[in-house]
Amino acid sequence: MSLKLLWFVSSQSNLGFLHHGNRSLPCPNLLFQHRAGKGKNQRWKPHFCSLRTHVPGSEGLRRSKVKVTVMSTMAATSSAGEIAMSSEEKVYNVVLKQAALVNKQLRSPRVDVVVPGDLSLLNEAYDRCGEICAEYAKTFYLGTLLMTPERRRAIWAIYVWCRRTDELVDGPNAPHITPTALDRWEARLEDLFNGRPFDMLDAALANTVNKFPVNIQPFKDMIEGMRMDLRKSRYKNFDELYLYCYYVAGTVGLMSVPVMGIAPESLASTESVYNAALALGIANQLTNILRDVGEDAQRGRIYLPQDELAQEGLSDEDIFSGKVTDKWRNFMKKQIKRARMLFHEAEKGVKELNASSRWPVSASLMLYKQILDEIEANDYNNFTKRAYVSKAKKLIALPVAYVRSLVAPSTIRSSHRN
Repeated sequence: MSLKLLWFVSSQSNLGFLHHGNRSLPCPNLLFQHRAGKGKNQRWKPHFCSLRTHVPGSEGLRRSKVKVTVMSTMAATSSAGEIAMSSEEKVYNVVLKQAALVNKQLRSPRVDVVVPGDLSLLNEAYDRCGEICAEYAKTFYLGTLLMTPERRRAIWAIYVWCRRTDELVDGPNAPHITPTALDRWEARLEDLFNGRPFDMLDAALANTVNKFPVNIQPFKDMIEGMRMDLRKSRYKNFDELYLYCYYVAGTVGLMSVPVMGIAPESLASTESVYNAALALGIANQLTNILRDVGEDAQRGRIYLPQDELAQEGLSDEDIFSGKVTDKWRNFMKKQIKRARMLFHEAEKGVKELNASSRWPVSASLMLYKQILDEIEANDYNNFTKRAYVSKAKKLIALPVAYVRSLVAPSTIRSSHRN
C-alpha cells in the first residue's frame, strides 16, 4: 500500500447519489433502471421520487421534500425486513465526523502542546520521515516538495505511519504478526495521539496531529484493515471489498486532507472535498488489486468480488490457474470500468485543495489511472505480467498534472462552509 489521496462514491458497482442542488449525498433504499445503448454509450433511465431526507451534521441542508434522480441502490435488506447499513454509509459517517472536526478547528484553533524532546530532535524525526518517503514513494515525494514546509513534513509523518502499519502484515515479519500485536500497535497509536510517542517517528506524527485537525478514527480503521487481512482472504461482493478498500486506502485521504488543506477561495463544502478524497483512495486500491491479482493468488488471496466472478462463469480455480480467457477479459473490463468511474469522481475534487497540494495529488491520480491502461495493454494478463508505468510516461504526466493543478477551485457554493 502506498500513500495516496482519495475521493468518494457508492459502494455499488454503479455510481449513485442523491443530487440536491450542487451537492451529492448518499441515496439509500432506492432503485434504478439501466438501459444499455449501442456502442460505448450507456444511458440511465432515471426514476423520480420525493422523500424527506436529512444528513446529520451536514450544514445548510434542512428537512424538506427533495426531487431526486435515483441511479443506484446503496442499502441492503436483512431477512427480517430491516434496512442494513451498507459499507458506504458506515464510511460516510466517518467523513461527517472528520468534516465536523475540521470546521470546529477553523472556529477554535488548537493550543500547541510540546512533544517530549527538544526542537532539534523533532526536526530530525521529520527529516527521517522525509527520507523514508523519498525512498519508497519517489514521485509522491517530489510532489510534496511543492507544499509549504509545515504541510510536507506532516504528510511525510502520515506516510511513514501508514507504511509501518502496512508492513505489519505485508513486511518480512508478517508471518509472526498476530491480532494481539495489532492491538498493541493500536494502543501505541492512542498514546501517540495523547502526546506520548514511543519513538522519533511517532513523535513526528504526534506533533502533526496536534497541529492539524486529524481525527484518530481513520488511523484505527487502517489497523482494522490489517486485522481483516489476517482473517479474511475472500470477499463475497463489492460491498465487502469496498469496506476493505476504505480501511487500507480510503483512510489515508481522511488523514491527509486536513494537512493538504482546502483552498480558501473554494466554495465547495468540507464534506464534499472529503468525499472526493475517499473516492481516489478506493480507486487507487482497486487498481492495486487489479494489478496484483497474480501475486495475491500466490499467497492464496483473492481480492475480487466472488459474486461478480460467478456471474462471468469464473471461480477461484480460474484465478489460481492464471489463464487469460474471454470470460476473464470480460470480467476485467467491468472491474476497470468501475475503477475509472471512481477516478472520474476523484478528479472533480482535486481543484478544491490548497494550491500547493493540487499538483502531487493530480500527478498521483494520473499515474495510477495509467496502470489500468497498462493492464489493458497486457491483454488483461495480470497473472504473470505486472502492469507498470514507464519512467518516460511518468515524466510526461508530471507537467500535465501541474497544468491541471492550476485550475481554480469551484466558485459555486455547494453548501455552507463554517
